[in-house]
Amino acid sequence: MTIAVTGATGHLGRLAVDVLIARGADPADLVAVVRDPAKATDLTARGVVVRQADYADRPALEAALAGVDKLLLISGSEVGRRIAQHTNIIDAAKAAGVGFVAYTSVLDAQNSPVSLAPEHKATEDLLAASGIDHALLRNGWYWENYTNDLAGNAERGVLAGAGGDGRLAAAARVDYAEAAAAVLLADGQAGKVYELGGDERITLAELAGRMSEATGEAVVYQDLPTEQFQAALEGAGLPAPIAEMLASADAGIKAGALDTTSGDLQRLIGRNSTPAVEVLRAAL
Repeated sequence: MTIAVTGATGHLGRLAVDVLIARGADPADLVAVVRDPAKATDLTARGVVVRQADYADRPALEAALAGVDKLLLISGSEVGRRIAQHTNIIDAAKAAGVGFVAYTSVLDAQNSPVSLAPEHKATEDLLAASGIDHALLRNGWYWENYTNDLAGNAERGVLAGAGGDGRLAAAARVDYAEAAAAVLLADGQAGKVYELGGDERITLAELAGRMSEATGEAVVYQDLPTEQFQAALEGAGLPAPIAEMLASADAGIKAGALDTTSGDLQRLIGRNSTPAVEVLRAAL
């Protein structure tokens, strides 16, 4: 059984490879599809097969997926270009005879109001039309999304956002990687849809409390209107599309779009999700 992972040098992809090996997969049966093989020398050293292909290069993708039985399609990071990129990968997978695809989508992709959702919905629709057996890994938000400016939050004593009192069922990247590995290594996964989220289900005000606990500095939550939060992010130097995406995600939190009580993640990984404070402490 040969399993390929796209974006295998990215945060989630590399963790997925690690978990697959830890769960008994032979590295020689794993294919890491990467844009830059120079960033995958550690994978090569472990015996993983490394193949070069960009999400925009359809012929290279087909060559990279030759002989692959199962594919973990990790969604691209280039917002606005992902439908074309994912079309390339799905078409290449079909041409290469890949028998099963697990795709990292977003919670309730078919109905979610967050700005990230339409590209995921379109990809789910492409998979449905492809005829390839597949499972949908609808990942919730990552706690790591709150680590980039953690030191700044602690210094300012403020976590700003627009999530109101909405609950956030986030989890750690490793949790989602373990869930993906569990699906790839199991039989009978065709047609499965997993709504994946952590079991803490906290508000952003409670997340500020976790930041206080992790950093030892008092951090309080400041709730802003969505447009004002987006403007603040742009004022802090974030590109407008990224600021819009983050503000939309917070609006989604407020609306409950990044919350779930499905328990799917916990059943797949066989444990509770990683606590937010542990992720924050590790980031420090």
